[in-house]
Amino acid sequence: MATGTYGLSFGALAVAAGLSVPQACALSSLMFTGASQFAMVGVIAAGGNPLAGAATATLLGTRNALYGMHLSPLLGLPGWRRIPAAHIVIDESAAMTIGREPRAAKLGFWTAGLAVFLCWNLATLAGALGARLLSDPRTLGLDVVAPAAFLALLAPRMTTRQSWIVACSAAVVTLSAVPIMPAGLPVLLVAVVTALLAMTPTRHDPLAPVPQHAQESESQ
Repeated sequence: MATGTYGLSFGALAVAAGLSVPQACALSSLMFTGASQFAMVGVIAAGGNPLAGAATATLLGTRNALYGMHLSPLLGLPGWRRIPAAHIVIDESAAMTIGREPRAAKLGFWTAGLAVFLCWNLATLAGALGARLLSDPRTLGLDVVAPAAFLALLAPRMTTRQSWIVACSAAVVTLSAVPIMPAGLPVLLVAVVTALLAMTPTRHDPLAPVPQHAQESESQ
């Protein structure tokens, strides 16, 4: 329910970006991956090409393919049954399968996936309808919802030197590209740059958390 209510923000932001209520609901029911949805409407809200928004959304959604590689042998679904299962492969449903015995993992996957899907779509509808009641949804500052959401996702992960290097480099590239590139393209450029930086080998990071077993060895 907590994750699903996040859809209120998406529904309101989608309408503020110029989408209709049915279009906002279609994105939540057919795309159903929050970060990608926020990215797509964020590009549209900035005046970008919908194709650029779709490309950005696809890049963010590729992580679900990695989840699928983990879930496929675990769920063991034959034929057409893979299709509905693939549609609810999200962060939450994948997380509920980690560290659990097979029966509990399957139960966690289906209950989390279906519950979030239901709550997310209901919340999207409520948020979109609520925004439609306003003469101009942008007066509430809903255009900052998407950047704020990504910042909230990013902040807890800023624990290593490499993460700070990647984040600061992304900021520099973004500020340089936005004035000269069409809306939607800077985020694609940043995605390429950050991917290359993230794959670059690094030395021991003094900011990285010390593993528990290492702390115990030092204390001994």
